Amino acid sequence: MKFTTRLLGSFTLFFSSIISTQAATDVDVDALKKQFIADQVAKGFTQQEVDAFMQQSTYNQAVIDAITKPWEAKPWHQYYPIFLTEKRLEKGLAFWQENADTIAKAADKFNVDPQIIVAIIGIETFYGGYMGNYKVQDALYTLGFYYAPRAKFFRSEYGNLMSLIKEEQLDNDNLKGSYAGAMGYGQFIPSSYRHYSVDFSGDGRRDLLNSKADAIGSVANYFHQHGWQRGEPVALRLYNKGNDTPKAKVWTSERLHYKVSDILSPTLGLAKSQDLDVSQPAMLVKLEQPEVDEYWLGLKNFYVITRYNRSPLYAMAVYQFSEQLKAEYDAN
Repeated sequence: MKFTTRLLGSFTLFFSSIISTQAATDVDVDALKKQFIADQVAKGFTQQEVDAFMQQSTYNQAVIDAITKPWEAKPWHQYYPIFLTEKRLEKGLAFWQENADTIAKAADKFNVDPQIIVAIIGIETFYGGYMGNYKVQDALYTLGFYYAPRAKFFRSEYGNLMSLIKEEQLDNDNLKGSYAGAMGYGQFIPSSYRHYSVDFSGDGRRDLLNSKADAIGSVANYFHQHGWQRGEPVALRLYNKGNDTPKAKVWTSERLHYKVSDILSPTLGLAKSQDLDVSQPAMLVKLEQPEVDEYWLGLKNFYVITRYNRSPLYAMAVYQFSEQLKAEYDAN
């Protein structure tokens, strides 16, 4: 999916073409392909299988264009209205009510708050309404061999896709997803599909493309495996007295290295007073607003959301949406 203004469209496309050209010329594509073939053969595929898979893959410039202008590059005040909408909330409430037993079962089995499961599926695909129109094989091939900044990662996903198709008997010709190769209700990349998906419907398959039950259970398992703590706080709003520069640095996707006590100060405190273990790991999150920026204290559960998508804006949108969902569901 793309989100660009009409005014900046031509410049963005021009800039993207420069980046994609650089990405393609910065690496020896033939050498990478030879190494990929050798690696896949070492994993048990035949030379013929790997050759056929690669010959069926096509470069897609639209994938490069999309990855060079992600929505997460926007300031918060432009980002959150894309996701926190009344329409998505209504759809989420209906999804929760229609799948209440399955969601409750997954929440209990994996010790995850039910609203976070519902929020993820809503933010990712609008409850299955927008699962992506890119052929997954082509997207990962393009990024794995022609996008230098993250070629190694996407080449690994391209290899995982080969294994996934074989393991789950997926219809590769019609396998569509995001520009980054994520697929299904919860938008799992191939490695996550292989490692975290579960057969929650009991039909003997892990089908994240068509089974809501499998998608619900798999999202819950993903959060469980990454350390979600049910019932624990996710993020807390801070007040910034005098709009001073905080003593802690704003989090930028690194591992948690601050404690709550490293972030709070006489001028930067909890907006709502509550008991809190100040020795627990935490991060400082800044949300850009038109006039005065907001600061939040992100806790362990907030960090777990960023294991799904590293952007703090994404994590905050998921969290705030999950709170809206819980309020509406409890009220009904």
